[in-house]
Amino acid sequence: MITAPAVTIGRIGHEREPIVVIDGFSSDPAGLVEAAASQTYAARGAHYPGVRAAHAGQYLSERMDLLMRLLSDVFGHSNGADLVECNFSIVTVPPEALTPLQRLPHFDAADPGRIAVLHYLCGPSAGGTAFYRHRTTGFETVSLSRMEDYAERLDADLARHGDPKAEYLRGDTTLFEQTYRVEAAFNRLVIYRGWTLHSGTVPQVPALTADPRAGRLTVNTFLQAR
Repeated sequence: MITAPAVTIGRIGHEREPIVVIDGFSSDPAGLVEAAASQTYAARGAHYPGVRAAHAGQYLSERMDLLMRLLSDVFGHSNGADLVECNFSIVTVPPEALTPLQRLPHFDAADPGRIAVLHYLCGPSAGGTAFYRHRTTGFETVSLSRMEDYAERLDADLARHGDPKAEYLRGDTTLFEQTYRVEAAFNRLVIYRGWTLHSGTVPQVPALTADPRAGRLTVNTFLQAR
């Protein structure tokens, strides 16, 4: 018997950004892990602290009716969305090798129509995802109208306080306040707007493995609302 996914809808911080958590999203998460294990991985982009392999994202069609309903009812995008990018992703960079950019919260796009869909294929020991407020500006999201101000104020903060320590973000920092956190859980899918400041939380472990069956494996998808 296949259990229906459990959907939880929340709001983040002062700006009340929507977030959706779906537990039990895929009917075959083990199959997704095996598909991930058959891929070839490489580092892609300046921000992600690990390796990725492109994925077609077709597995999302199993829950497409649910996804489209949530996009409309929660995020206000009633015309659906197009797939922009989908990747299997595994965190592999040790804390001491993180770049200064990777030690800060980030946003994916300054567009309220860019929707991030994060599917955990790892358990609670892998950490989770946290959301942040920039203390100097009070921004929890970065829109086009905020980008210049945010960049200037963040640069000034870094000039004053220096680069953050070489470690993965966990909780509050001098420059950022954590507003919300989602823990990793196997077959848990999280949906939020890409303009929300966020960062993966990665626990202190002896070593980060690139093995999809044992590492911090996720499927990272971006949708663009029509």
